[in-house]
Amino acid sequence: MEKLTGHSMEDHSFSVSYILDVEGEDGGTQAQRGPPRGGRRPREANSTHPGAMGGPHGSRQGSCELPLRLLVPTQFVGAIIGKEGLTIKNITKQTQSKVDIHRKENTGAGEKAITVHSSPEGCSHACRMILEVMEKEASDTKIADEVPLKILAHNSLVGRLIGKEGRNLKKIEQDTGTKITISPLQDLSLYNPERTITIRGGVEECCNAEVEIMKKLREAYENDVSSLNLQANLIPGLNLSALGISSGLPVLSPAAAPRGGSSLPAAYNPFLGHASALGGLYGSPTLPVQQTSLEQEVVYLFIPTQAVGALIGKKGQHIKELARFAGASIKIAPSDSPDAPERMVIITGPPEAQFKAQGRIFGKLKEENFFTAKEEVKLEAHIKVPAAAAGRVIGKGGKTVNELQNLTSAEVIVPRDQTPDENDEVFVKIIGHFFASQSAQRKIREIIQQVKQQEQKNQQGAATASQHTK
Repeated sequence: MEKLTGHSMEDHSFSVSYILDVEGEDGGTQAQRGPPRGGRRPREANSTHPGAMGGPHGSRQGSCELPLRLLVPTQFVGAIIGKEGLTIKNITKQTQSKVDIHRKENTGAGEKAITVHSSPEGCSHACRMILEVMEKEASDTKIADEVPLKILAHNSLVGRLIGKEGRNLKKIEQDTGTKITISPLQDLSLYNPERTITIRGGVEECCNAEVEIMKKLREAYENDVSSLNLQANLIPGLNLSALGISSGLPVLSPAAAPRGGSSLPAAYNPFLGHASALGGLYGSPTLPVQQTSLEQEVVYLFIPTQAVGALIGKKGQHIKELARFAGASIKIAPSDSPDAPERMVIITGPPEAQFKAQGRIFGKLKEENFFTAKEEVKLEAHIKVPAAAAGRVIGKGGKTVNELQNLTSAEVIVPRDQTPDENDEVFVKIIGHFFASQSAQRKIREIIQQVKQQEQKNQQGAATASQHTK
């Protein structure tokens, strides 16, 4: 994109961009509802106050705009709504926003979540007005000496907000004269995928910090959306609809909810982390679709040895949840030696299960900071191919494997002089980030399928010729 944008040819200049299509089937209206803190979706409507959706920002509501999520003390919710809802109506009208106050959720909690849907400018304007209301209420009632601004952000986006060695966050603090802290990773769970960003300072300073923080979060979010939409077209042979994907995102099925839990779990995105910034937490959920492919595939994925504990989870809980969600068998092979830098994860399941399981493992390693904020998670995966198909994967003079690497951005290695195993199969190594690895795996599986089909045709042709001869 960077190379083509601005490039001239025959007196015409290229402008290249992704076309993002993440609206719901109803034109995007569902995407204006967001669940409260912890990602749980309400069973009944919350205190929803539609803003002036027909204004200049109204057309953006169905787009992939990242909403602003605030966490406010429960005692200020009444003041934000105002008598007969006048205050919140005034906020939505002036800022041309849609504001959801999730006051019926988490009964008894000291803080409530507020979701603001609007343009970046509309979100910032609404944030300022809400903060001013809280400051006035605190001053009038002597409830608190200071009212910090608290922003909720999905954990998958926070690393890029912080930046390498915390540089992004430090710069925002210096530029705005605020003190910013972020809640620890330990507070996260499958049902609480958000981190709390607490900003301390005056109203003006906090509002300036909100602008800069949301700018970073939106950049990260838009990059993820672009990758998902692009990748939907780059993985041939993968039935994305069977993943229960809306806007390119799979969600966790209600069956995976904990026993006794009445709320559905947060949407589950293997690329971004426990919950999806698009599929449920910030947008409309989709209903999971049953997997249709019965073909079992085996992939051998290699992860850093120190990441094994995080993948397994306490008492094996995480790997069990992952296997159940993906519909795959996931086993960690014993280590060859105590000092081995990597461990092999054996994943068995149909293509959709491979997509989900591997994506979640890549996401988990990123989430647990086994890779730096700007560093792509690149892992090595091995798949077995029939020895007869290995030559087709390489191609004449290495043409096919070179094209495969150029198309997918993954490194594909077919080791020569391999001795086929008892099933007459050899290994192909694939090294790359999640999307690259998935693309390469699908392409190689396609080649294997073509070879098998050709063999079947040859056998049928031979059988037919034999019958004619008789």
